[in-house]
Amino acid sequence: MISLTTEQQTQARLWIADGMKLSDFQKRIETDFKIVMTYMEVRFLLDDLKVTPKDPEPPKEAVVATPPVAGPESALSPDEVIPAPRTSTVSVTVDAVTRPGAMVSGRVVFSDSKGAAWMLDQYGRSRLIADEKNYRPSPADLAEFQVLLEQELAKHGF
Repeated sequence: MISLTTEQQTQARLWIADGMKLSDFQKRIETDFKIVMTYMEVRFLLDDLKVTPKDPEPPKEAVVATPPVAGPESALSPDEVIPAPRTSTVSVTVDAVTRPGAMVSGRVVFSDSKGAAWMLDQYGRSRLIADEKNYRPSPADLAEFQVLLEQELAKHGF
């Protein structure tokens, strides 16, 4: 168990109250306090400090105006077509039986319908094992996976 001084605890609480992301919080602990922590140790520290990171504000959805329909002459040109807002196409599940060597594990399906197994070990290190050799998900899918994984782990008490 890593313990912080009272001053460090106060500062850490302020960072979280100001909306700092967990990865930034972990880096700040290392740079400011010279303490190296794994992801899981950071989660335990937040629990000990009795603070909860703020969820990022969801992006505001754009309002799409629908033109009046009067007949064939009112059809939209290809330049006027407005794409619909993107919905989540990445899904994350947690295994009922944890993989050997993992503290928690599960599956992810990315927007291109390709899957992978994921796992976190006892040191908080993550691993992604794609179903197809040399498969690399898009950066957007990886970012969405990280958000969904954190939400799913929180549901399961991690």
